[in-house]
Amino acid sequence: MQDIRLRAGTATLLSLAAFTSITGAAVVFVWWLAFSRPLKVLQRMRMVIPAILLIAFFGFVLELTGGGGISYCLRMTVIILIGAWVYTMYRQGELLQLGTWLLGKKTGFDLGMIAEMGIQSLELMVSDFSRIRLAQELKGNRRGLRSLVPAGSILVHGALRRADDNAELMAIRGYTHGGSFCPKFETPARDIIAGITALCMVIITVIPLSEFFILYH
Repeated sequence: MQDIRLRAGTATLLSLAAFTSITGAAVVFVWWLAFSRPLKVLQRMRMVIPAILLIAFFGFVLELTGGGGISYCLRMTVIILIGAWVYTMYRQGELLQLGTWLLGKKTGFDLGMIAEMGIQSLELMVSDFSRIRLAQELKGNRRGLRSLVPAGSILVHGALRRADDNAELMAIRGYTHGGSFCPKFETPARDIIAGITALCMVIITVIPLSEFFILYH
């Protein structure tokens, strides 16, 4: 989806539907296969598989201790896939456009700018982590929990330093509140079709087909 408004709304509806029930998760997974370009998502978001394995581990523990772990694992896996789809479709400036469109050029602009800075910080942390792991491999250090601790410390320190530099730069430039920005959106036919399909699937999840036909009659 190129239109961030439809993408954000669709992701919200699909996530709620997937979290509601196993049926909702199955319906959302079908949508994800049909409209998200799964191969592209998995290629760009390699952290999806480790995240799913982590969820599977907690689901297994939950199933052994109190039950419901399988349901939790399946529902959360679909939500992770939807989140990965949203992230891979992200283009710089979209969250600023969405915030300004929703809440105006003051509060919306501020929230959109914060979201954009958060995404940029996340991307920089991922890039820094890749370089740190490469440096550790060149030094002959084995991967493990001991190597993750110093890497995490470096990542946190770097993120805090960048945040402090950005705050200082904005203060020097005289930024206080809001900004002048005119959002522009592109809404191709495929986005509309995908959004309508997602809405129909959510309705099917909330109201089963049998009850729908009863209401119709």
